[in-house]
Amino acid sequence: MLKHIATHLLDIAYDEQGDADGWPVVLLHGFPYDIHAYEEVTPRLTAQGARVIAPYLRGYGPTRFLSPSTPRSGQQAALGADLAGLLDALRIERPLLAGYDWGGRAACIVAALHPSSVRGLVSVNGYNIQDIAGAALPADPEKEYRLWYQYYLHGERGRAGLAENRRAFCRLLWSLWSPTWRFADDLYARSAAAFDNPDFVDVVVHSYRHRFGLVEGDPQFDDIERRLAAAPPITVPAITLEGEADGVLPPGGGQANATRFTGRHENRIVANAGHNLPQEAPQAFADAVLDLNAWTR
Repeated sequence: MLKHIATHLLDIAYDEQGDADGWPVVLLHGFPYDIHAYEEVTPRLTAQGARVIAPYLRGYGPTRFLSPSTPRSGQQAALGADLAGLLDALRIERPLLAGYDWGGRAACIVAALHPSSVRGLVSVNGYNIQDIAGAALPADPEKEYRLWYQYYLHGERGRAGLAENRRAFCRLLWSLWSPTWRFADDLYARSAAAFDNPDFVDVVVHSYRHRFGLVEGDPQFDDIERRLAAAPPITVPAITLEGEADGVLPPGGGQANATRFTGRHENRIVANAGHNLPQEAPQAFADAVLDLNAWTR
């Protein structure tokens, strides 16, 4: 059931399924996806007693800013603060957090900065907190070419391109990032409706410029960004997942940053799955959440 709740900055739209008294888990989508990524994960969790919350991130779907004066920031600290605000507003105590891409970053941030409020973490592509200070350093060419879409959005031509061609642009990313996944037109169209949010372009463009230090962030998140710059460890129990066919971040990154996880941690490679892992391999994603619940119960 789609519901709404107000935080300090947002009216957050979220889907809630399962027993209201069940063990809570928050499922967080990435760019450019939406809550439908968890359509086949959710029933696997509710069948095992979970209360599942899947929010639309800022700039997506029916989620809206409360004030026209709030900067349409897509920086990592904003995503983390939004998630922390959602947990407070819903009065959810010590949930499991699970996500990928932008949503995985929000989950990692809350798990790192508020470990007493989180029971455990499932994160696709491992430790997703950005090293903004190091973003100016070049990577190897194999990695650089995969980030073309980020560099495209650094200029005003890219902003105009995203605004004018958002559905075609995002569909291309789906195809490139999940080369083994053959998704239907209607499945894509259902998620693409979330990109019609009036703040989508501004939030996305700011995200991909801020992470490279090209624009300032929202000042209210400066303290969080300072804390994230220290690459805080994640101390809560965690399972990280990597898609074997991920077209953005091929396998290897999750294990490479394993030292950032100082609690119980397991990294899993998911065969024949790309970047949109929960939608491509819902059983593997659900199994990770269920295993984490068993670890921490």
